[in-house]
Amino acid sequence: MKSTRFARFLGLLLFASMLLAACAPAATSTPVSLVDPDAVAGPTAAPVQPTAEPTAVPAVSGKTLILATTTSTQDSGLLDYLLPMFTDETGVKVNVIAVGSGQALQMGKDGDADVLLVHSPAAEKTFMDDGDGIRREDVMYIDFVIVGPEADPAMIAGMKTAVEAFTAISTTKSFFVSRGDDSGTHNKEKAVWKAAAIEPAGDWYISAGQGMGAVLTMSAEKEAYTLSDRATYLAQTQNGLKLKLLVEGDKLLLNPYGVIAVNPAKNAKIQNDLANQFIDWLISVPVQQKILDFKKAELGQSLFIPSSTLWKNKP
Repeated sequence: MKSTRFARFLGLLLFASMLLAACAPAATSTPVSLVDPDAVAGPTAAPVQPTAEPTAVPAVSGKTLILATTTSTQDSGLLDYLLPMFTDETGVKVNVIAVGSGQALQMGKDGDADVLLVHSPAAEKTFMDDGDGIRREDVMYIDFVIVGPEADPAMIAGMKTAVEAFTAISTTKSFFVSRGDDSGTHNKEKAVWKAAAIEPAGDWYISAGQGMGAVLTMSAEKEAYTLSDRATYLAQTQNGLKLKLLVEGDKLLLNPYGVIAVNPAKNAKIQNDLANQFIDWLISVPVQQKILDFKKAELGQSLFIPSSTLWKNKP
């Protein structure tokens, strides 16, 4: 009898042990958290130590500014000279989209760029008046020149005005290559034709739809005239361009550059903080000095003349 009760007691004890084992949680290894520890522990928690030493980078590294600009700033080499300095100082990379001023302004309207660097004053004013930009600053100015073949069939060398030169080119029906791309240069060219009361048309007038560098190359190949910004023309002569500078110095051919922060309301991805950081950097006195010095030693003259308010008001 006693042995039977003892056996039952052992059975109950074994059954209870099994129940307890079944109810206890299974042992597991500590999982790797997929949640940002700062978001859980709060700002006072000790930082999680990485397993490997990270590469030291600037605080804003990884950010990229989208700059829509003209082909003249690209073809002249100015951006290749300036932008690495900006990246070194700020850690911000710059993605350059070099098109005509008209296309650059359209990119701003469409919210496809953070900042613009263009030279089309009337179009820039419209852009700002329409609320497409929220800040514009003067940066620098250039002048345009009329260049052409050594033979100079229209005999424009030494003429004092662009209107006089364009009239001679039209009268003699000498080849003329137009940018034809709604750029600042193209708009300046159209302004000269308008001032001359001429509507250019015919086989002699070639609309290229290309940037300045390509138009200069085409003009040389066709022994044609064209209107070029001085900076790109001089830069291209270093690469063997054979066109001659024939007409310069007309006040009608002056043209300023402006830098514009695109209205962030255009696109939620527009980086207005980076745009303003770039603008502040570009118009600062040290950078304006770099613009003045660009290729001056090589060519004996400055390609771009700084004109920011800070530069003009410096002591």
